[in-house]
Amino acid sequence: MILQERIQALVSLGQYISENNEAWQEAVYKAQLQNGWFTEAFINRAAHQIAHSFLQPGALEEWTRSYGISEQAIENPKNVGIVMAGNIPLVGFHDLLCVFVSGHRAIIKASSKDDVLIKHLVAQLIHINPAVAGYISFADMLKHCDAYIATGSNNSAGYFDYYFGKYPNLIRRNRTSVALLTGKETVDELTRLADDVYLYFGLGCRNVTHIYVPQEYDFIPLLRAFDKYNDLADHHKYKNNYDYNLAIYILNKQFYMSNPSLLLVENENHFSPIAQLNYSFYTDKAELAQTLEADTTIQCIVGDGYIPFGQSQQPGISNYADGADTMEFLKGLSR
Repeated sequence: MILQERIQALVSLGQYISENNEAWQEAVYKAQLQNGWFTEAFINRAAHQIAHSFLQPGALEEWTRSYGISEQAIENPKNVGIVMAGNIPLVGFHDLLCVFVSGHRAIIKASSKDDVLIKHLVAQLIHINPAVAGYISFADMLKHCDAYIATGSNNSAGYFDYYFGKYPNLIRRNRTSVALLTGKETVDELTRLADDVYLYFGLGCRNVTHIYVPQEYDFIPLLRAFDKYNDLADHHKYKNNYDYNLAIYILNKQFYMSNPSLLLVENENHFSPIAQLNYSFYTDKAELAQTLEADTTIQCIVGDGYIPFGQSQQPGISNYADGADTMEFLKGLSR
C-alpha cells in the first residue's frame, strides 16, 4: 500500500466511527461486558477523539509530511510488535496508527481488558481495504519481531526490558498528570478541570491526579464544580473504591474533603487512588513549575501557560506518550 492508500483507509475508518452504526454499537456493548470500567459514554468519547483528531485527512497528511514519510511503500518493512495497555478504551490505537502510517507491519498483543474494540476497528480497516491484512495482525505472544513498542506499569516495564532489550524498542512506564492552579480560575475553568480529573474514571496517564494550589486556597468552588461528575458515584466499581478509601480516612481520623464522587486529600504523591485527588500547597509558582517540568513521571501539566483546562484528554496526533516520539523511532528502523 502506498501512503495515500493507507491514509484513505484511516479516513474511512474515522467516518465509520462517526456513523455510530449498529455494528459499532454492538462492539461497544461487548467491550462493556469485557471490562467494567468501560462505559458506553467513555468508549464513545475515546473513539470520537480518535476519529476527529487522528483520522482526519488534513491532520494525517500534515503529520506524515512533517516526518517525510515516503509516498511509496517501504522496500523492507519491519515487523513491529505492539504490547497494548487496557486502562482506558483504545489507548493503544495511536501506536497502531503510527506503525501503519509509517509503512511497517504491526503485530499486536492486545490487552485482555481491551481487545474487542481494537480488533473490531482493525477488521473494519481490512473491510475498507483488504490490503491492510498484510500490515496488521494479532498474536498472543510476540516473537521474532524486528522492534517492539510496549506500554505498561513500572513492574511490567522491567519484563519488557528483559525480553525486548536486545531489539530496538520503545518501552513506556507509569505516568500521570497534574494541574497547577492560581486560585483565580473561573467556574468554567474549574468545571473543565473536572474533565481532566474524572474522564475514564481517572485511569489514564493524561488524567489529573494531583493539583497544586496556593496557600489559603478556597476548595469549595472546586468541589462544587466537580459535582458535574457526581453520577460516577452510581458506578459500582468506582463507588467501591470511593467507599474503601473514605473508610480508611475515617478510621485513621485523617483530614479529607469530599463531594459525592471524589475525596480530596493533602498528599505529595502524584499518583492517587481511584476516586481520590491529591493536593499540595505551594508558595513559589516559578520554582514549582521548574520542578514539575523536570519530573519524568508527569505526562501533562494542566493550567495557565500549560495545557488548557479540560483538554488533557484531547491529545493531538503528534502528542506522544512519555514524550517519546514514536514516529521518529519508526523512521529509524528504515535507516
